[in-house]
Amino acid sequence: MTRPDFELRHKVDQRMSRVPLHHHDFYEIYFLVTGDVTYTIDSKLCRVLPGDILFVSPRELHKVRISTAQDPYERYVLWITPRYLRRLSTGRTDLARCLDPGREGYRNRLRVPPEDQRAVGALAARLYEEQQGEGYGRDLMPESLLIQLLVTLNRLADRDAAAQEDPARSSQLVSQAAEYIGAHCGESMSLDELAERFFVSKYYLSHEFNRIMGVSVHRYILKKRLLTACQLMAQGARPGQVWADCGFGDYTGFYRAFRAEYGVSPRDYALSVRD
Repeated sequence: MTRPDFELRHKVDQRMSRVPLHHHDFYEIYFLVTGDVTYTIDSKLCRVLPGDILFVSPRELHKVRISTAQDPYERYVLWITPRYLRRLSTGRTDLARCLDPGREGYRNRLRVPPEDQRAVGALAARLYEEQQGEGYGRDLMPESLLIQLLVTLNRLADRDAAAQEDPARSSQLVSQAAEYIGAHCGESMSLDELAERFFVSKYYLSHEFNRIMGVSVHRYILKKRLLTACQLMAQGARPGQVWADCGFGDYTGFYRAFRAEYGVSPRDYALSVRD
């Protein structure tokens, strides 16, 4: 993302190179036009169909897999920063509500009736056209349409129109293990300890984790620790403080892992995200 507020992109892909499990500092909203894709979001598998809306928050590790035998993967992708979303919101209307994983009833995927699909698709298409144009009101219309889109999405989420995740494609074991890792990533943790906690062999747990998440248990723990460090630094914590709270043995190990993952030092990242 290159802008400090929001970007809306219209993308079409027949094939995609493999995208590793990752996260962003901004919110992502997808509206699928055509295609057959499956998203891994933390420990969940979401099959996304045309007309579906997908929410991904900065706190959620995710990746996508597309079926190349189907129609092209066409979608609108909205990226919006938390700071800008706060500015658009009011004391009465929190536009980030539908994007908050801590909200009761939160789901990553909305599957809505055809008339609502058409309404959301029309708003997305019009917002995209306004971003590309140079007509009168170019400085006002995109933000106005963005607010309309976000209000619409929040109303749809409040109606609880979201579909349940497909239980046949989710692993309860991996879900439980991922939730435990997220809650305890600041503590000492190993594959052996996790396997013992969930009463399975470490080989089975490792296999299932790789199958569902696409990364090893060790790699997932590392990513969760680094994500936690990012969140703490965004809240004002100093890099020299966060490494111990995130489960690293020393600052040197934290520094090396952080720079390898994000390409910047913890200090430079902390300076870039503070209000």
